[in-house]
Parts: sequence; C-alpha cells; structure tokens
Amino acid sequence: MELTIGHFCCVLLSLFAGLASGVEITSSGPTSIEKASGQSVKLDCQFNLDTVDSGPLDIEWSLISNDNQKEDKVVIMYAGDRSYDDYFAQMKGRVHFNSADPKNGDASINLTGLKSVDSGTYQCKVKKAPGIRSRRMLLIVMVKPSKPRCYAEGPTQEGKDIVLRCKSNEGTNPLQYSWDKTSGGKLLPSSAVLDPVGGTVNVRNASAGASGSYRCIASNRVGSEECTLYLNVTPPPNTAGIIAGAIIAVLLFLIIIAIILFCCCRARHRKKYEKEICNEIREDVPPPKSRASTARSFTVGSQRSSLGSMSPSNLHEYALKPQYDKIPSDEYERPPSSVPLPPPTATRMAGPNLSRMGGIAVMIPAQNRDGSIV
Repeated sequence: MELTIGHFCCVLLSLFAGLASGVEITSSGPTSIEKASGQSVKLDCQFNLDTVDSGPLDIEWSLISNDNQKEDKVVIMYAGDRSYDDYFAQMKGRVHFNSADPKNGDASINLTGLKSVDSGTYQCKVKKAPGIRSRRMLLIVMVKPSKPRCYAEGPTQEGKDIVLRCKSNEGTNPLQYSWDKTSGGKLLPSSAVLDPVGGTVNVRNASAGASGSYRCIASNRVGSEECTLYLNVTPPPNTAGIIAGAIIAVLLFLIIIAIILFCCCRARHRKKYEKEICNEIREDVPPPKSRASTARSFTVGSQRSSLGSMSPSNLHEYALKPQYDKIPSDEYERPPSSVPLPPPTATRMAGPNLSRMGGIAVMIPAQNRDGSIV
C-alpha cells in the first residue's frame, strides 16, 4: 500500500513538472494593434515544444465574444497536420497561417482586407498534451478619414464674420482638423479662431487681406485627407444705390399699370359712345309705309299733279265731275264716333279772274300726311 501511494505521488510530481517545462509561447510583441481598414495585419504567436509533450499538436485561433453568454467564434485551426480556415464565414478567404507547417513553432496568422467589423480580441491557443498555452491580442481596425469638404458659411464681405468649415463623412473617431493658408503670408488671419474638433475657422471682421487659398487636413491615428478652399473677401454692396434702384423700378411699374388702365378705360368709353350714337340714328328712322298709304299717296299726288296741269277754264268742269276714283280718306276708315270735323273751306277764285288780277298759277307739290314730298 505504501508503494502504491508513493508511486502515485511520483506521477503527480512528474505531471506538474511536465506542465512547468512543457509548450511555451515565446512571442513578446505588442498585445494591441491598430490598423486601417483595407490593410493587412499579422497576429504573432510563436511557441516552443518540450520533450515531455508527447500528445498531438492542436492550434486554435478564436475571436473572444464581448458577451459572456455567447460562445467564442473559431477563426482558424490546425489539427492532425492539417489547417482549417473556413470556420468563420465572415473571414473566409481572408485568414491563413503565416507558416505552411505551423508545427515548426509558428502559429501566427495573417488577416487581409481588414474591415471595421474585424475589430476585437483574438486568442491563440497551442495544445500538445500535457502542455497548454494561450496568448491574447487586441486588434482595432480603424477607418481613415474620407476626403473632407471645405466651404465658406455666411456672406464673404468685408466687415462680416466668415466661417470656414471642413467636414469628413467617414473616419474612426477621434478626428482632428487643422487649417492653414497656402497663399500670401501663409498664416491664418489674426482674428481667426480655430476649432480642431469641429473643423471650423471663424474669421471675425474679415478684411480684404483674408482673401486667399486655405487648406484643411482631417486626420486620425491611421490616416489623413485634405481639401482646399479659395476665399474671396469682397467690399460691401452699395445699399443706397440698391434701394434707389428698387424705388425707381416700383415707380416705373406703377406708371405702366396706370397707362394700361387709362387706355382700357378710354377704349371702353369710346365703344360705349359709338353704341349710343348708333341707337340714336335708329330711333330717327321712320317706320316702313304700308301699301294702302303708298297707293293713296300716289293717287292723291296724281290728282294734284293733274289739277296743277289744267287750265283755269277746265278747273270748273273738273270740279263738277263726280270723282268716283278717289281713294277713301281716313274719315271712312275711322269709326263714326271719331269722325273729325270738316276743315273750313277757302273761297275759290276762278282762273280767268286770277289772271285779270295779275296772279300767276303755281304748281304745288303733293305731300303726304307726314309732310314728305311725293
């Protein structure tokens, strides 16, 4: 029994001695690396084996999860004299061992085409029973600043405050901005106030001497980009002239409107006047005559013409003849109650007596009742 206990103690002592003198990781480089996106990086993991390490060699690289409740993700591994680099789909084709035969003591890996999502803590674990060793490294993939945009804010006039701005849309913080003048005295104006975090330069009470070319540089720990801007400080505008011109323009506009309104009113009045004249002319035109009136006028006129052409000797005979061909006058057309009184008869004088008294026979034109000559 004593021999068995002693033998067991010897085995334990030899086991602890093997762990102490087994596989060792010899890399002593930095444990934190910063790289820019798109670049490549080598994660170093060199090791030495001991004669007591008799088991198979296993090498495993994993990305440590920040959440303790989630498992670590295996990136690449070496086992049974073979490497496996397709464990992590996010890095498939971008990760491989630095050495073609890692069992020679080089378990380092290379990552290409770095992305910001590749940032994290990586662990290199080397196992060869009974020895186990590991090493952790922090990789920070930073995005360098994109090309910034430079522009001036506010009126670029003398006596005004001009703000020069510089902004990069991409880049891992912290970003730093710096301004310098590349023309003239190559010094920023004495009244300029620089903000390296916001990327602005406030030129207070700008003068013509502030004109020139300016350059802004946006940078972080992995790169930098720049842009240029030309500032032209102009004299202030002639405010009085602008106001006077505006007043003149308004007055001209009002005059044109007044002329247009006057012409429209005058044309409308003229049209109305012409319409009234046409109406007055139409009111003076007599109504059309009926056939009976025309026939009566013609008959009476013919009789009067006949009387005028007769000699004084025939007048008496014509008066004695019954006149059946006369057109009835208005007296027969009117009702009996409205028959007018006969006009007073004038004393007729015979033709010979008229000649003896020195009178001259005159033909009187026949007229209608409305006074028009037939």
